[in-house]
Amino acid sequence: MLQIKKNYSLVVILAGLTSVTACSEKTQQTSQLSDSSQSQITAQAYLDANEIYNPESVIPPQCYTDTQGKNNPCYVCHQSYSDGRPNVMNDGALQGTYAFSEVGESNSWQNLFVDRQKQINQIKDGFIANYVNQDNYTPFIESLKSQNWQGIIPEIKNLPAADKAFAKHGIAKDGSHWVAYNYKPFPSTFWPTNGSTGDAMIRLPKIFRELNGQYNETIYLINLALVELAIKGAEQVSIIPVDENSLAVDLDNNGNLTIADKVVKRSHYIGDAKHIELADMLYPQDTEFLHTVRYIGLDESGQLGMSKRMKEVRYMRKYRFRDPISLKSAYYKEVKEKHFENLPLTANAGYKGIGNGFGWALQAFIEDKQGKLRQQTHEELSFCNGCHKTVGTTIDQVFSFARKVDGVDGWGYLDLKKIKDVPNFGQASQVNPSDIDGEYLTYMQRVGGGDEFRQNEEMLDLWFDQNGHPDRKKIASLDNIYQLIMPSKRRALDLNKAYYTIVQEQSYIYGRDATIKPARNVIQQVNPAKVPLDSDYRYQWDIRLDWTN
Repeated sequence: MLQIKKNYSLVVILAGLTSVTACSEKTQQTSQLSDSSQSQITAQAYLDANEIYNPESVIPPQCYTDTQGKNNPCYVCHQSYSDGRPNVMNDGALQGTYAFSEVGESNSWQNLFVDRQKQINQIKDGFIANYVNQDNYTPFIESLKSQNWQGIIPEIKNLPAADKAFAKHGIAKDGSHWVAYNYKPFPSTFWPTNGSTGDAMIRLPKIFRELNGQYNETIYLINLALVELAIKGAEQVSIIPVDENSLAVDLDNNGNLTIADKVVKRSHYIGDAKHIELADMLYPQDTEFLHTVRYIGLDESGQLGMSKRMKEVRYMRKYRFRDPISLKSAYYKEVKEKHFENLPLTANAGYKGIGNGFGWALQAFIEDKQGKLRQQTHEELSFCNGCHKTVGTTIDQVFSFARKVDGVDGWGYLDLKKIKDVPNFGQASQVNPSDIDGEYLTYMQRVGGGDEFRQNEEMLDLWFDQNGHPDRKKIASLDNIYQLIMPSKRRALDLNKAYYTIVQEQSYIYGRDATIKPARNVIQQVNPAKVPLDSDYRYQWDIRLDWTN
């Protein structure tokens, strides 16, 4: 891989010449699109030449939002805390300043500005509906096995069928020990109305699921609950009823061995992991996460939800446990490098993926032109570090698990219909508790739209009044978040088509957002002297949720 150093003139010149067009040549087997002319420099050309197009790929497209000084989507990523958490990035000040490198000041996410309406209209509804309903995951797993792939094989049998792959309490039926959890999707990139569906699974190391060397489901579920306590900073959480006598452990800390339906925070995990201490807001070493990003599917009953086809399969493993002192040093290193305007360096770990510098390895796979899943390139993977490295809001570099539905009710496959728009942790203390709004409603009020760029016209039509304000009463009356963040069938089909054109181009280095029209409210060249948000429109926020409301 080409090493980009302080002189980026070639990259900048190439970026300036590039203009993304519709699609590259298509085969009849995989495309309903007509041929279109090639751009001067296609994304595929960069891939073929093994060249880096965007050395600042860790700056996500959303960071180029034109806030007009008051529309703030930035606060959900950039936060400063004083509660002693190991994440000491404390980047809340970024709500009020552009701290980009010289290269980062130019918006390289060209796909945001492509008008895809013509290509979308050339793709038949039946074609895209059939395409997203095809399973590209099972052949991908079989391919990894047949080629003796040395890296992770992220296999869960029947995973394309979504919830059907998991038994009670979210445990995978295939014995792989992956556990699905129901969580509130992060605002608003992960809302289906903005392009994708997705799920998340966690797996703890072998000793966390065994007692005396034998698999024990009760031990596993309790240790998972203890991880939840550690990450959320909670004191207790509900569990399935357990006879404490069978474990000789006082789980609810009531002084007696009885039937416990909750576990209280303790100093150590249990079972064969009883020698491992709980660490506040840190996962145990060798914790794994699996996350699939999918199209918006349509099931037999006409309900929108997960597609069988996967856009991406993402995997994280915590290969090294770093204590808070070690992490503080790593964060300081990041701050120092940014201060001296050094470009981010991402360690290439080959079949293991990339490292994030904080003890985690990240690996990911994405669709090739034929719709088969392939390993992401180094630059494509580096994009992942934009969120899973130095963002102040995360807890141990992970987003979703801190947003899990509390306790026993949260163990199971993602189900948006079971989740209400609850507020964030600590939000009730900022207003009259009887007047508190849900997180999503609050987000829409602060952003001024149903997405970061304020261009989701369907959300604006459905949930905003003529003055551009969210209809608070209408949104608060909803039974669940599915009703709020799931698109119409028409929009779902068009979003799927829009992303399909990106797949055909293989232009992920130009952006992965499924945009139908050219983005508005997006900055192409950042003025570093400009203040992104006026002080009255900067907010304190916690990624955790208050499920008691």
